[in-house]
Amino acid sequence: MNTKPRVLKAFEALDQEIQEQIKLAYPEGFEDHLIKFVNKDGMYQSGLPFETEEKYYLVKMTRAEAAELIAEDDDYDDDGNLRDDVKEEYEDRHDDSEDDL
Repeated sequence: MNTKPRVLKAFEALDQEIQEQIKLAYPEGFEDHLIKFVNKDGMYQSGLPFETEEKYYLVKMTRAEAAELIAEDDDYDDDGNLRDDVKEEYEDRHDDSEDDL
């Protein structure tokens, strides 16, 4: 059973470091990785799962929001893939945390 604290937030509300780690985990975009869940009010929502050593994140977003995030983010190319130079920069920056995952 997962005993890590769970964090439910919008992508924009996450720390820059977590956003960068999510981009590394999903270099081809977010849309195809969304899951549906029932929130505390019993309503269906969709979100992007992401886990660190300390926490389990569920990043609230719809398919349309996921597509828009990638389309408007300069870190991704026109095909919706994380640019190689950005990927290398983020990998170098977060190398220690990746070794622990």
